[in-house]
Amino acid sequence: MSTEEDQDSLDVDALLTHAVETLGGQRRDGQHEMARQVDRSLTEGKHLLVQAGTGTGKSLAYLVPALKHAVDADKPIIVSTATLALQSQIVSRDVPRLLEALGPELPREMDVALLKGRNNYVCKYKLGGGYPSDEDTLFSLEDAGAAPAKAFAGPSSPLGREVVRLRDWAESTETGDRDEVVPSVSDQAWRQVSVSSMECLGAQSCPMASECFTERARAHAAEADVVVTNHAMLAVSAFEGLAVLPEFDAVIIDEAHELQDRVTSSVTKPLSAAAVSHAASSARKHLKVSVKGLKDTADWLEKATTGVPTGLLPRGLTEEMAEAVNAVREAAKLCLSDSKPEPGAAADGGRQTARSELAQLVELADRLLGANSEYEVVWASRPGQFEPGRGYVQPGDDTPAVLMVAPLSVAGKLREGLFDGHTVILTSATLALGAKFEPVAGDLGLMGEGAPEWEALDVGSPFDYPRQGMLYVARHLPPPGRGVSEGALDEIEGLIKASRGATLALFSSRRAAEDAAEALRGRVDVPILRQGDASIPELIRTFAQDEETCLFGTMTLWQGVDVPGPNCRLVIIDRIPFPRPDDPLSTARTRAVNQHGGNGFMAVSAQHAAVRLAQGAGRLIRSTGDRGVVALLDSRMVSKGYGGFLRDTLPPLWPTTDRATVVAALGRLAETGAKD
Repeated sequence: MSTEEDQDSLDVDALLTHAVETLGGQRRDGQHEMARQVDRSLTEGKHLLVQAGTGTGKSLAYLVPALKHAVDADKPIIVSTATLALQSQIVSRDVPRLLEALGPELPREMDVALLKGRNNYVCKYKLGGGYPSDEDTLFSLEDAGAAPAKAFAGPSSPLGREVVRLRDWAESTETGDRDEVVPSVSDQAWRQVSVSSMECLGAQSCPMASECFTERARAHAAEADVVVTNHAMLAVSAFEGLAVLPEFDAVIIDEAHELQDRVTSSVTKPLSAAAVSHAASSARKHLKVSVKGLKDTADWLEKATTGVPTGLLPRGLTEEMAEAVNAVREAAKLCLSDSKPEPGAAADGGRQTARSELAQLVELADRLLGANSEYEVVWASRPGQFEPGRGYVQPGDDTPAVLMVAPLSVAGKLREGLFDGHTVILTSATLALGAKFEPVAGDLGLMGEGAPEWEALDVGSPFDYPRQGMLYVARHLPPPGRGVSEGALDEIEGLIKASRGATLALFSSRRAAEDAAEALRGRVDVPILRQGDASIPELIRTFAQDEETCLFGTMTLWQGVDVPGPNCRLVIIDRIPFPRPDDPLSTARTRAVNQHGGNGFMAVSAQHAAVRLAQGAGRLIRSTGDRGVVALLDSRMVSKGYGGFLRDTLPPLWPTTDRATVVAALGRLAETGAKD
């Protein structure tokens, strides 16, 4: 029997049933409905949006039909995730178990590959000294006794010790993947052993290309049946047209509610006087060209950006900034022209790195000089710096600003680079906003003139939300202002005491989480963990192991916590998570919607808040036996007109504004230890 006949004989319902039974699970109608629709979409080549609530088991619902169709496909099917956590779950847990369960049912052995960006893999050429490094600053020199010369005594700093550990690990790793390094290392240490795509010499020039971990991963992916990757790789493929992924006909995008933001983030770039100075120093050292002109433009750019208020530049660059940026562009072009390598020149990592920095300056200057168009947004930024004892400190306007540029919309590029020519299936627990798919579809390029056809499906959730949980809105509290009010702290204290801990408290800012944790540690007699006290995985692990422990954190925890059982029976959300009022990109997008006759607040701010609020509330009910309360300390949820839109996006928990009812319910749960 041919593989095509094999594929035709496979029934996705039967495959899923066999997989679930073999893995010890129970049948879920929503999971089967999703699998059938994904199967049909792959067969007919139609775009599909699927909202699959928590507990549906959506990973199996798309992996089973993906494997079925990959049996006779000429090209791999791509599966993309937003977070490393889900990527790791799919590759390390879901796929191996699924392949083992379905092995006897499939006509041949299936191959699933993991593919990440180049800077996620160790570079052997860099390890061998092919690139400039900062190692001389990582090791201390000690007097070698009677020896006439100094000798390296070994690493003298935590950074140096990390680099030594990475070098030892690189000798034994099979994949070169950073995620295999345990315990993990700092970004600074990893940069000592990895290169970006622009720094890479390329397979044609690198003398160690045959041993390159990235090239091996890409070769494996090209031959695999299914390739698991991330949204950033999709963005590079769609926006820059680079062949970072193998050729594919179909892609399944999980955590699709994150796609717009992840793609936007990957193509948002900074230009600063410091970056120009660094590029000039690198060019002088490795390219041996005159960099006086480029260094002069760094001073010019610093002067032009000093005193500029942070925030959106609605008319693009000022005349002075535009002149400085243009000067940077022309000087960088001249350095590139003067440093063209001779034909047949030997590979040189230092030269490649220096030329990549210059090329980036040219690219960014081009974008910034066109940023007063309707397609790009430019703003001035001064990133805060962490200072012990003070937290993140924001520099004043008397320091030079960083110029940022981002696309106003990614819809057009995604339509052209992703949806055109491919079958795209998008899924998430939060794709339908206010019971409609159109808002998310529009952000991704699936609405308007010339948009491709698509279908949508909401398979619901197996959970009985009204019976399993409450949505409590603290109506008596005033609308939140800056920080956490004393009234909100009192409310948090009362709820935690009623629940006797087992609380996940989610805050809209790092400062709010830190201040609330500090205040509550002296007012309740249960342990309170705070984001930043340890790594995120360690914090979640500790929280999940102790029924009394509370965990306070920010946006990272709004999506990253999966704690079924009695140890998370109360989720507190301090406020509706609207974008910051001074967020430049949200402001620009809101204005653009208003100018075209729409409601910018609802299309941008309310939509942003709805997705994140639903994700945060979704931390509570993680299994059919869970019971608990989501407490929102923002009275605007019931006093403002947009509250209805936000509520329609949340899981349908039983709503109440009565504090006494909630306190009593939490007390009963604490008595029984229930979420079971």
